[in-house]
Amino acid sequence: MTPQLPTSAQVRAAIAPVVDADVDEDRARRIFAAHVWSCVAEPGDGVAGRIVAAVGAETALIEVAGGGSDGLAREAAELSAQQWIEARNRWMPRLERLDARIPLDTARRAGLRLIVPEDEHWPAALGDLGVHAPFVLWVRGAPDALTRAAHTVALVGARASTSYGEHVTTEIAAELCGRGVGVISGAAFGIDGAAHRAALLAGGTTIAVLAGGVDRPYPRAHAHLLDRIATTGAVISEVPCGSEPTKWRFLQRNRVIAALGDATVVVEAGHRSGSLNTAGHAAAMSRPLGAVPGPVTSAASAGCHRLLREYDARCVTSADDVLELIGAPDGQTALFDVTGEPRPRSGSAGRTDDATRVLDAMSFRAPREVAEIARRSGIAVDDASAILGLLWLEGAAVDGRDGWRRVRRSGSA
Repeated sequence: MTPQLPTSAQVRAAIAPVVDADVDEDRARRIFAAHVWSCVAEPGDGVAGRIVAAVGAETALIEVAGGGSDGLAREAAELSAQQWIEARNRWMPRLERLDARIPLDTARRAGLRLIVPEDEHWPAALGDLGVHAPFVLWVRGAPDALTRAAHTVALVGARASTSYGEHVTTEIAAELCGRGVGVISGAAFGIDGAAHRAALLAGGTTIAVLAGGVDRPYPRAHAHLLDRIATTGAVISEVPCGSEPTKWRFLQRNRVIAALGDATVVVEAGHRSGSLNTAGHAAAMSRPLGAVPGPVTSAASAGCHRLLREYDARCVTSADDVLELIGAPDGQTALFDVTGEPRPRSGSAGRTDDATRVLDAMSFRAPREVAEIARRSGIAVDDASAILGLLWLEGAAVDGRDGWRRVRRSGSA
């Protein structure tokens, strides 16, 4: 079934309340098409990015919806026939059921703004992500906060932070803001929250990048903090209103944090912390990377010591070190792979792949059919079915009479 796209008049009416300037029908359709892509493709989908870069968001959407039988979009994006088929199988379950006007209406009621790469306040630094860059950004707060500061630094770290880590974060963030540097982080517990609070107390600009929709504060305990950030800075996300913050989206959110910062500084991180993923994205873009050392007996600093020892991160002990990092002539070498995961010098590291997305799409209690799991995960039905079989063998999923459920294993969160 080919999805029916709304008329130009319907598109303009849906877009107008969430953009800053009056838009004509052509521009409204381009913005709407980019928004649809953000609903259909998971963050960081490079194949979607290649197609949109090759023929534009609207043409790409029409080609995908119609099947692309003439092959023009596929050839322009230099995709193989198999890549095209696999990509459509990922996107069509969502596209066939999508009414993209619903999240736009939610955004209108919440007072959110939608910006795209051609807008004045779109951060040019996101272009360094190439085909993995966001299609749109949803902004709660002031869109100009994204381009207000001449320099920005991403301060990230462990959720289970120590008093030492929070103290260092507070001092660095406050002093950076006092010198006109913006602070980027992810609004999580621990180091992220400390960075945002210090920036607010110092009267600086801080931006929180969420993994879910900006209409859904996450974590909920930080709802008041996010309100304060939106008052003077911005809370942003690349996914539409109502989107859940899954593990996959957290990892992909990290690439946006890294791209927005002129440098990334990890204050505290366990040996396998998600903050290392953010550091990986920064290094993959040749952005300066810093790490704060901690006590050698502290597991909360093991990841920072790993960055210093194995990945040539710069030692950061103060805001002066961070300012020097921003002005350093040479970025870090690409010691990380394209997914942003550290590439160890020996041994192998775990990776987050489609199995993670399938797990994210399942419930521990409510059984779900394969088609529903495929739609939620953004993966083709056949691929989701195959992954479910592997998860069943691993004991991570169970196939009941009413559908698939996730299994809670000992040691899992």
